Amino acid sequence: MSPNNFGNPDVIVVGAGNAAACAALAARENGASVIMLEAAPLEECGGNSRYTAGLMRVAFNGLDDLEQIIPDLTDAEKESDFGTYTTDQYFDDMGRITQYRTDPDLCELLITRSHETLVWMRKKGVKFIASFGRQSYKVGGKFKFWGGLAAETWGGGPGLVENEHKACEREGIRIFYETPAISLITDDEGRVLGVKAKHKGRNVEIRAKAVVLACGGFESNAEMRTRYLGPGWDLAKVRGTRYNTGLGIKMALDAGAMPYGHWSGCHAVGWDMNAPPFGDLSVGDNFQKHSYPWGIMVNARGERFVDEGADFRNYTYAKYGAVILSQPGMFAWQIFDAKIIPSLRDEYRIKRVTKVRADTLEELIGKLEGVDAEACRREIAAYNKAVRTDIPYNMAIKDGRRTEGLKIDKTNWANTIDTPPFEAYAVTCGVTFSFGGVKISTAGEVEDTAGKPIAGLFAAGELVGGLFYHNYPGGTGLTSGAVFGKIAGTGAAAYVKR
Repeated sequence: MSPNNFGNPDVIVVGAGNAAACAALAARENGASVIMLEAAPLEECGGNSRYTAGLMRVAFNGLDDLEQIIPDLTDAEKESDFGTYTTDQYFDDMGRITQYRTDPDLCELLITRSHETLVWMRKKGVKFIASFGRQSYKVGGKFKFWGGLAAETWGGGPGLVENEHKACEREGIRIFYETPAISLITDDEGRVLGVKAKHKGRNVEIRAKAVVLACGGFESNAEMRTRYLGPGWDLAKVRGTRYNTGLGIKMALDAGAMPYGHWSGCHAVGWDMNAPPFGDLSVGDNFQKHSYPWGIMVNARGERFVDEGADFRNYTYAKYGAVILSQPGMFAWQIFDAKIIPSLRDEYRIKRVTKVRADTLEELIGKLEGVDAEACRREIAAYNKAVRTDIPYNMAIKDGRRTEGLKIDKTNWANTIDTPPFEAYAVTCGVTFSFGGVKISTAGEVEDTAGKPIAGLFAAGELVGGLFYHNYPGGTGLTSGAVFGKIAGTGAAAYVKR
């Protein structure tokens, strides 16, 4: 393909996921001509966004705010207890979860623009629904939402990407597949003038007035995982796309960008032990196993190793993958009894699952491959004895139903494991995205090591550093991609005009 086939775009967006699409749509809305470069083929396009379940964490003060995002709620659905998730609550969660390291300026943008950005996405054709299936429980006959999450994209990640790409097509934004960008083209003054890329294996140069990098972190690159996250991370499974190899970050660093954020940290969850090395779109997000707060987890030594009930799943799942990876053999078993099995999330009922089931606890423990059975029996007996059964159990709140006197106490949702039948599920670590990346300004400009914008270079999505440290509040990734994608695209269009 000759350079002319790419046209003469004002803005090149590198990537084709949620952040990239929002950047492209915002740049087009502000008068720029735009193309997108996607490393993956059409059937795998959309980056990690396509592999998500579609939850988006957004600030809202009640039903009126939610209806601006989800206008077709039925009268029956409106009777649900959605509660509120105020900007103050959002700030509290981002601070607490990141150990107060989150960049204050970027965090403020993420939170204060979350609602208006989702409304904008809806107007572009993205459809949202209330997340009844995963973020609410029936309490007294009424659905009560928990964990600060109420909205998700219709059709999950695939639905989000499909609707965003349809919007791009309507706006005349072309997406070039199997076209990874390799490096930036700069002039003697360091201004970005386009990219060098490979289009279906052939080297091409594409000129433009501005470039937006929105092509993910380095989580699919085993060498970079080991270099930055540490030993053993090369063996972690990847939840999403195989194409997030850190090229966007490398391109920016080669152009003088400031490395920023938690480079030795990542979003990593409990993931089926026998899942494939990379995400499988036919299964999507269902290799995850996120009902652990209601049961217990044991390692190869037969020991519990975390407080499964430390907080709502939304606030612990993204860090417990790393804890599982650090266990002997890099695996754990999640154990449940008949009291909890009916409440397990849908992902526990898929066909491709590593599961054992038994009518006695003794038999179940014997089926836990790789586990010291005798130690596990002692561990569960001690756990059962320590459960405060006098405290009422309530899934919808942090109920304080705990154990007492154990080396690692469970602080909420402690249920005895004593009612047959019993089930256990084997999990390992599934890495979602890396936290380290490049520094951006509040206008989405990539900054150099002196803190000055690199002319013509913008960034959004998972390759932006500084938002997440140690952990991550569920549903924030897609929202961050959308908010900073819109900011970067708007900034790129404004730069083109200048």
